[in-house]
Parts: sequence; structure tokens; C-alpha cells
Amino acid sequence: MEGKHWSVNSYHLLKKIQELTRSIIEDVCNDRLPALYIDQFSSYCTGDSGSCCCSYDLAKGKEILMLRKESQARRWDVLLRVLLIVQQLLQENKHGSKRDIYYMHPSVFKEQCVVDRAINDICILLQCSRHNLNVVSVGNGVPKPILVDICFQGKGYPDVPTRRFLRLLTETLHLPVYCLVDCDPYGIDILTTYRFGSMQIAYDAKSLRIPEICWLGAFLSDHEKYQFPQQCLLPLTAEDKQKAGGLLNRCYMEREVPYWRSELQLMLDRGLKFEIEALSAHSLTFLSENYLPSKIQEGAYI
Repeated sequence: MEGKHWSVNSYHLLKKIQELTRSIIEDVCNDRLPALYIDQFSSYCTGDSGSCCCSYDLAKGKEILMLRKESQARRWDVLLRVLLIVQQLLQENKHGSKRDIYYMHPSVFKEQCVVDRAINDICILLQCSRHNLNVVSVGNGVPKPILVDICFQGKGYPDVPTRRFLRLLTETLHLPVYCLVDCDPYGIDILTTYRFGSMQIAYDAKSLRIPEICWLGAFLSDHEKYQFPQQCLLPLTAEDKQKAGGLLNRCYMEREVPYWRSELQLMLDRGLKFEIEALSAHSLTFLSENYLPSKIQEGAYI
């Protein structure tokens, strides 16, 4: 069962903000300690019961945020300051970046991650997506249209704007989606982020994940199929092996993408990896003129 796909507008969000602040003020006026109940989401599990929610946006309990501890009092301070900024953005129908918000109170926030966490908390409390708050982030992805196709360079782990834009394309245009990543555990982790979402923004996973995405490569077997030089192969590092082990233990790898898991297991068993750049060992145009067309035409993706 999947979680709800939140659909809200500025009017309803402003009303929710007013209700939230009113309840806090009433608690203070009646000598009650204000408390916020924030949904918590499970980390990746290793079970096979079928009841886990690693790939779904369902809460696994609540965190109670109170003013009893200094650390929580600071978190309250940050959250309310960010909430006030969000309210202003909505009222004035303006947009601001996470970085803009940080620089409004840098001495209080101290770190960007503090603002990011507050924004996530607010999204959970108001049951909305980040873009509903008129808060944006600078996208890393660069779309490049090629005839009737679109080549999207995510530049590593995809950020929210990149994933949201790609999701919009698949929903409205019903385009097939192929992902080309390095043949290493981190490349596969990037791939799973596109398909299943990330735990950091699990509350909004449904509106960001791309379940239709196919893994185009690179596969370890490509080294033999396309006869790349042996020096293109690199040994897995200790960090690579640790990452691979963590990925193999994620329940959805076995349940939903077993072929991905098999490729990862093969990589770990052989202790080898290679980067996308190795595909250019034959020629600088091999990737675009040979590898990608043949992969798609032959259906050599999983």
C-alpha cells in the first residue's frame, strides 16, 4: 500500500500554518509544554516479509519534539524561523531557495543542513512537498534534447529538482527512461535513488521516484562483450565493498529488482568495477554512436 500523494495549494497551506501556530500559542498560554509530532520513516530493512516500507512513503512511528532539552529547543527555534519565511513566501506568492533561507539567519542556522532538516520537518507537518512551500533548490541535472530524445545528465546523486523534472516527463509524455551509471556500487545506489527514492526525503518518495526506469549499463559483462582493455577494470575498494553489502541487504533489491541485485553480486564476487569513461577506450564516439544505440535496439537493459 502506498502513501498518499499530497495535493495542496497555498491557501490550504497558509491555513495549516495558522492552525499549527495557534495550537502552539494556546499551549503556551495554558502553561502546557508545546509538542510537535513528526512522522519518522524506517531505514532500509533486511527483511523479506513483504511488509516493510523501504520503497514506500509510509511512516514508521513519530518523533515527539518538545522544549525539554536544549537541542530540541534549538530545533524549535530553527523550525519556527523557517516556517515564518515559508509563510511569507506563500503570502507574497514568491519563491526562495534553501540557500536564500539560510542567509536570512546564518548566525542562528550555522549550517545549511539545519535548514534542510527544518524544511523536511515542515513538509511532514503540513503534509506537502517542498515545492508546495515555494522553496526551491538549484538543480544539478542538465537536460539536453537530442531530436525526439532527452539526455539528462544527473551529475552524480540526483537532487530533488532533477528527480521531480524527470518524474514529470514520464508522467506527462510517457517516455521510456534509461539510466547509465558507473559500473560500481555507488552507480547502482544512484540508480536505486531514481527508482525508489531516498530515505532523506521518504515522506515525498511517491512524487519523486521513477518506477519505470531501466538500467542501461554499465554492466561488468560489458567489459567482455565490447572487449575493453584490461586496464579499464579497477579493483573494488573497502568502501565500495561496504556500499555493495548495504545495497544487497536492502529488501527491495531481491523483491523488486533481482536482476540488479545479481549484477551487483557479480561485481562484488569478482571485486572489479569500471567507470563510464572506459566505454570511450575504443573511440571518443563509441558511447554515443555504438554503445547506447545497440543497447536500446537490442533491449540489452534490465
